[in-house]
Amino acid sequence: MARRPRKQHRWPIVLAEALFLQASMVFACLATNSSDAATTGVVGLDASADPGGTGGADGNALYLDVVVNGAAKGLVRFSGRDGEIYASASILAKLGFVLPVGTPDPIRLTSLPGAQTKYDAARQSVTIDAPLQLLDLPKTVLNAPPNAVPKVTTSPGMLLNYDVYATLGEHDTSSVNTFTELRAFNRLGVLSSTSLAQSTYTGATGWQRRFERLDTTWTSSFPDDMLALRIGDVLTDALAWSRGTRVGGVQFGTDFALQPYRVTTPLPAFFGSATLPSDVQLYINGMKQYSGAVPAGPFQLTTIPNINGAGNAQLVVTDALGRATTLNFSLYNTQQLLAQGLSDWSAELGVVRENYGLNSFDYGHDPVGSATWRHGVSDSFTAEAHAEATAGLVEAGAGGSWLLGQAGVFSAAFARSANRGQGGSLLSLGYDWRGDRFNFGLGGTRAQGDYADVATLYGSPPPRVSAHAQIGYNADALGSFNIGYVHLRSVDQPASRYASANWFKSVGRTGSLSLSVNQNLDSSNDRSFFLSFTFALNGKTTLSTGVTRDHGRDSAVVDINHATPSEGGIGWRADLRAGDQQNGGQAELDYLGRYGRIATGVNALGDSRFAYADLSGALVYMEGHVFAARQIDNAFALVSTDGIGGVPVKLENRPIGTTDANGLLLVTPLNAYQNNQVAIDPMQLPADTRIDRVRALATPGDRSGALVRFGITPIRAASIVLVDAANDPLPLGSEVLVSGKAGEPALVGFDGVVYLDTLDEHNLLDVETKSGKCHVRFDFHRSGDGIPQIGPLVCRSEQP
Repeated sequence: MARRPRKQHRWPIVLAEALFLQASMVFACLATNSSDAATTGVVGLDASADPGGTGGADGNALYLDVVVNGAAKGLVRFSGRDGEIYASASILAKLGFVLPVGTPDPIRLTSLPGAQTKYDAARQSVTIDAPLQLLDLPKTVLNAPPNAVPKVTTSPGMLLNYDVYATLGEHDTSSVNTFTELRAFNRLGVLSSTSLAQSTYTGATGWQRRFERLDTTWTSSFPDDMLALRIGDVLTDALAWSRGTRVGGVQFGTDFALQPYRVTTPLPAFFGSATLPSDVQLYINGMKQYSGAVPAGPFQLTTIPNINGAGNAQLVVTDALGRATTLNFSLYNTQQLLAQGLSDWSAELGVVRENYGLNSFDYGHDPVGSATWRHGVSDSFTAEAHAEATAGLVEAGAGGSWLLGQAGVFSAAFARSANRGQGGSLLSLGYDWRGDRFNFGLGGTRAQGDYADVATLYGSPPPRVSAHAQIGYNADALGSFNIGYVHLRSVDQPASRYASANWFKSVGRTGSLSLSVNQNLDSSNDRSFFLSFTFALNGKTTLSTGVTRDHGRDSAVVDINHATPSEGGIGWRADLRAGDQQNGGQAELDYLGRYGRIATGVNALGDSRFAYADLSGALVYMEGHVFAARQIDNAFALVSTDGIGGVPVKLENRPIGTTDANGLLLVTPLNAYQNNQVAIDPMQLPADTRIDRVRALATPGDRSGALVRFGITPIRAASIVLVDAANDPLPLGSEVLVSGKAGEPALVGFDGVVYLDTLDEHNLLDVETKSGKCHVRFDFHRSGDGIPQIGPLVCRSEQP
């Protein structure tokens, strides 16, 4: 059946069309050609920017959505006059424009030099594309390296590292050597003491025992300032041209390890500008290093290049229209320099430690002072200085390292000394250049006169001449080649000069060949030659062979090694040797477990035959418990699940173990002063527990431990069925509070069931229903591991 036409009133449609046509005709003349132009940052504006209300010109007020170089600026008030759009100078300034002196106010948009505008009457918007020199846009900094200092959470405790090595030889001989490190730590610092105990036995002399203390040091660290204070046995700081000395005393200075996230070397910065919002990609030697987006305007991209030496960088900027611009840069990355404004210094005061390793408490009598300083004057120059003083001796010197652009790094230093009326000097020079394939370096020091430092008074003086040179080239298919030269001349000793050549070549994916030759340039007979081949049988087993010729004597070796898995397990190795009256071999079996490492083996080489065993590990005391672990050289954490055992723990999303019967697990190794993520599996927790978090950051201090808690608390929880005096379930939505407990009331659900997790052994419930208040009293009794159901319980209007 045909549908009957509906009666329509067309006069509203006609009126709307007339109004739209009139508006289009009024502003059609204002539209200009579109452009491909440029981009800028966003600045918020409002209509009050033009207090005059008309943009400073007589005409129609226009409220338009503004886009400047691809960035939305919001709704802005303009004025229309004589078919043009005008804006006041104050509005253009807030939009980011920098107007020439003498520019009329208001200004016609189409008269902005180099700018192109597009007016959209239907959307009541205007798009302005202006050259960057006409805009004052903030610089965008990309990929700025963070220098945040994590909050350290060191807990008190003690640790003992031990390594016991025992041998059993022929002719009734044996020995036991024990190295120990004892640490005590808390939030104030670390007290560390190392020692060496030796016991030897022969049938003729019996047991001979010896014990020596090595180092005892208290260390306090100040991560916010990158400073460390050490009291006890310390090694004075030194530069490439000076020598460190072991002293007993005080050391205070910079320790960059306290802020491991901070970059101390100069970082290359790449500058560019984008006319429109753009994507930025950085490639260094063809490898992508960064990808991100920038708004319009100038930008700076900072990155940590994964190269050491010279390289080339390409910065590809692709704007919103798909147009790509490539900028090329040359860079040179080196670890020899400090970033501009960064200082590295150390000062020591004490007395020299003598006969280290032979006598536990042998110290000199004359006080010694030492100071070392480095400072990044600029990103291309780092200054340095060093000075020492003791009774009758003063030594001081200064120098620096210069980055010569793409030409490498040049370093120089000069020092003078005065020792009881005898003077001398030292000159040090060095140069280093590294590229993708070729590298070259040379350097040396020369002492003249009676140059001396503190170490000279307690040992040998510095070499009169020490020089080295090295050239390397990577030829890909032919392998890598290196040639070196060393020259050393000590006081009252003849000079020694050696030349060396090395070659290394990968064979397939699992093999490699290496060849090395060393020649004494002062004795043609003093020559050594070594050729080796290494082949990986699988991911953990490696076979290697080699032949050696040294001073006219030949030898050969075959070695097979199965590496011990880092997560724990069994490893082994065996080797056979022949030649130079050293026929024989060695066999060893290793086991790495959760509580330490044990190795045992036999060695039969020439006339020497013995069996040996090595045991290493650590004992940790924290929170009233003792834990066994592998040797702990850095930091660690103790995870607590508040007495709940069997909870799986992960370190950086890697399973690390489960908590013991006391709800504790020692997690090692961790990196000191870094955020180490530790997590637990909440699915293994009992149902009647509450947990604050499942992930935490452990940030232990220097060689210390951090206690990590997850806020696990046992709760008394139950599902309670409440009924009224007629044994009917309480109404849905009734409110229930445990008397004496704060917090929001629980709501009664279907069938009068309410869930409560703040119960005590004896409980009184206050219930608010639509018909009034009632009360329930009951006792809680735990049964099993689940959530018990209690009731039905009668809710009475009077308190029971």
